[in-house]
Amino acid sequence: MAPGAALVVDAANVVGSRPDGWWRDRAGAASRLVSALAEALSTGALDGPVVVVLEGAARAGAPATGTDAPGTDDACTDASGPVGARTDEPGPRVVHAPADGDSAIVAEVNNLVAAGAEPTVVTADRGLRARVEAAGGNVVGPSWLRDRLP
Repeated sequence: MAPGAALVVDAANVVGSRPDGWWRDRAGAASRLVSALAEALSTGALDGPVVVVLEGAARAGAPATGTDAPGTDDACTDASGPVGARTDEPGPRVVHAPADGDSAIVAEVNNLVAAGAEPTVVTADRGLRARVEAAGGNVVGPSWLRDRLP
């Protein structure tokens, strides 16, 4: 990704893009995705920052590490992540959507654009795509991300 870029992952959409039994263990599927994103970041297959949004039962798969996590520093800013990202943890920033994931993703895009970043959202959801583009973000499909994961 280019300097100033940020990747926001619609976890439900990415996990749901493959019929591999994820529906039997949504938390496990989310955990595997977050782990794969962390590995891709550590190997350079992906550049940071990366934000992954979890909703519903998937939230049990990885603890929140963003501004919605207890003990986070909302004023934290540096090259390792967007505003509100914790700098003491490698890997993606995990956001637990309080309601629907799409609204949390659009809120992330709005915050990133306001901070001067150029967010790209990974999703195949057409409705979300329109909302992201209206907010100033870009969109790529799940296969773009899957091609970069271990």
